[in-house]
Amino acid sequence: MPDNFEAVIGLEVHAQLKTSSKIFCGCSTAFGAEPNSHTCPVCLGMPGVLPVMNRKALEFAIKIGLVTQCEIATESVFARKNYFYPDLPKGYQISQYEKPVCRNGRIEIEVEGIKKIIGLTRIHLEEDAGKSIHDEAWVDDDATLIDLNRCGTPLIEIVSEPDFRSPQEAYAYLTKLRQLVRYLDICDGNMEEGSMRCDANVSIRRKGDTTLGTKTELKNMNSFRNVENALKFEIDRQIALANSGQEIVQTTLLWDAASNTARIMRTKEEAHDYRYFPEPDLVPLRIKTEWTETIREELPELPETRKNRFVESYALPEYDADILTTSRELADYFESTIRIYDNAKAVSNWLMIEVLRVLKEQQLEIEQFTVSPENLGRLLSLIDNKEVSANAAKKVFSEMTVSSESPDEIIARLGLKQVSDNSELESLVDRVLKENPKEVAAYNAGKKQLLGFFMGQIMKLSRGKANPQVVNSLLKNKLST
Repeated sequence: MPDNFEAVIGLEVHAQLKTSSKIFCGCSTAFGAEPNSHTCPVCLGMPGVLPVMNRKALEFAIKIGLVTQCEIATESVFARKNYFYPDLPKGYQISQYEKPVCRNGRIEIEVEGIKKIIGLTRIHLEEDAGKSIHDEAWVDDDATLIDLNRCGTPLIEIVSEPDFRSPQEAYAYLTKLRQLVRYLDICDGNMEEGSMRCDANVSIRRKGDTTLGTKTELKNMNSFRNVENALKFEIDRQIALANSGQEIVQTTLLWDAASNTARIMRTKEEAHDYRYFPEPDLVPLRIKTEWTETIREELPELPETRKNRFVESYALPEYDADILTTSRELADYFESTIRIYDNAKAVSNWLMIEVLRVLKEQQLEIEQFTVSPENLGRLLSLIDNKEVSANAAKKVFSEMTVSSESPDEIIARLGLKQVSDNSELESLVDRVLKENPKEVAAYNAGKKQLLGFFMGQIMKLSRGKANPQVVNSLLKNKLST
């Protein structure tokens, strides 16, 4: 970005809440059902029906409000947000506007070692719309199909202040926000599947100016990296327009990840175009302070707190603790493993090197991993007890990722149990020394690096099962006599 300009960015993030039923009716929110099978007169907006508030959705909204230091409203009101779209059967969306559940929060981010506070304007509840399908191979070019299963799914919308000055800050914020909703277990945070969606408002101004420039809105960004790339594209586009003396028009743009460009979809509507007014079928929410405090007391240990505890309680480097607390499930896996094998640094090393490598290769989350903490802890104990070598343990681990067997069963099946019996190993040492008299003479003449040659021959004979420490000791004793 040129030194004479700065970006001003605000983000609006929709997170789909992990309730079992929709926000105003009893229909299932399960993903993947037959189109239009999870619907009822309420979420279809039939005449005469009445919505009923989902208490769990409200609880989830309060949770994220508490961990982002928001003010929790004692009274919150729903509104009708009026607009027409084919997948919005009522012709309006039940949302919140003037009296949201949460206001004035904050999230701390860190970019290149510099910490920054991002303000939150509000967090409010609303219902999701349905899904328009017009880009699948089996849909005719001139047709659009509507699936209303998603219609009425509870959402929270998290609206930031325009506090971001770079795409990197936006990326860090989204990463932190996803971590929080997953720790709270209120949303799975999967942007690729649409359970977490982000729109961005972008403008530029010359450095030193305090007035905001004309903003544009970016949509259709289905990954954190796409958000970062889209913001960079739009900032560069606006700067190019400003430098050439052209007007920046307030528009909504769709991001095309394939071409790495954005195209104009429409001019942006203002809030008053939605004709907000209070939802007459829902009474105001009265949120008792006692209930809010009960929810606060039940909050799980949060990432920063858990990271600090890992450093202090387990003597882990801050780098390790940061990675291990990336997700609540990974942190749980780590702590479950050290209950079996009480060496935090060794467990951390295996998780960060071997486990995360497999998860990345197989595109899995830790909760989908086939190797249980109990089996991983047992494998590390077997290494410690010299029952399997470190190299053989990696073979065992590889088998564990595709088998339900325990490490003991795999070691027995593959014949990988380490040999530590002195008499058995001594016979191997004697054999190797007897078969290599020239090398023995050279070693005794001062060529000590031949110890590695003897070790290799013995490991070859034992098919890698000989205990290296025992062999090393035997070799030195035999060669010194």
